[in-house]
Amino acid sequence: MSEIYVSTDIETDGPIPGPNSMLSFASAAFQRDKTLLGTFTANLQLLPGAAGDTKTMAWWAQNQAAYDATRVGLEDPAAAMQRYVAWLRALPGLPVFVAYPAGFDFLFVYWYLVRFTGDSPFSFSALDIKTYAMALLKKGFHDAVKGNMPPHWFDAHPHTHVALDDAIEQGALFCNMLAENLRK
Repeated sequence: MSEIYVSTDIETDGPIPGPNSMLSFASAAFQRDKTLLGTFTANLQLLPGAAGDTKTMAWWAQNQAAYDATRVGLEDPAAAMQRYVAWLRALPGLPVFVAYPAGFDFLFVYWYLVRFTGDSPFSFSALDIKTYAMALLKKGFHDAVKGNMPPHWFDAHPHTHVALDDAIEQGALFCNMLAENLRK
């Protein structure tokens, strides 16, 4: 079965799941050749007893339009995660979680999947775009930032801090990096 690269971006009100909530998340499912198979997005109700982190909420205050986008059409997290699992299982291949940074995004998505569905179609694994860039660029991890990546890795997608926009942008970036690596 082929791998499907599920580029995922999240928006939260703090640094850790449980005490903080995932406000919004989105995934864009790509084939290796950058064919976009479909997308998934959900804005979530806050977790009971959770509260926004002071520093995170101060950042949102500076990005009000993006924050407001996370508060439209709110869904119960359990229902949204059940829909997400069904969407992932309907993909025509094995889902691979891809994110920038994977350590942050996967932490929340995995926690929400296990908490609300009891399972993760991604197992315990996530592919980090920054780490992949580090290997391709032959640079240190802290030097593998978007500003040091070649322009041809980037398509003309916006980075808006709206989860779906960012998932598509980062998925295209990953597919361009993958294509370059496979040509070598």
